[in-house]
Amino acid sequence: MDIEFSLALPRDAIGIPMVRRVLGDTLRCIGVSEDCVEDMLLATSEACANAVRHGGPAKRYEVCAAIGDGRCELRIVDGGLGLGTIPRQLPSGDAEHGRGIMIMQAVVDEISFHSSPGSGTTVLLRKELDWDADFLAHHDRELAAV
Repeated sequence: MDIEFSLALPRDAIGIPMVRRVLGDTLRCIGVSEDCVEDMLLATSEACANAVRHGGPAKRYEVCAAIGDGRCELRIVDGGLGLGTIPRQLPSGDAEHGRGIMIMQAVVDEISFHSSPGSGTTVLLRKELDWDADFLAHHDRELAAV
């Protein structure tokens, strides 16, 4: 099954729940396990929050999803100035910011960043999907009855 969608959103935190809803509902609809869905939603929320926070001067950012071949791939594209460096360790316990990239790295299989001056940043998130056995068993029964 191949599913693709793209959302163009204002660079405002109000769009993040919308992205979570569309992605989460899509993954659940095809039988992805809840743990896997939650991992993807966490990583996506962090990437979107970074686009909202650092994606200026652009007024919008885009989320593109491709689901197929047993994996989910997301691209979060903003019009910001780009990343200087990727942190190699978590910030101190009292830091208010700076944990997003480390959180994303912890919950997806692959993460990469591409930044170009004047063209913004693209964050690529990939995760192999785990399936909900109960959903698949029920889904197979429905297909067999048709």
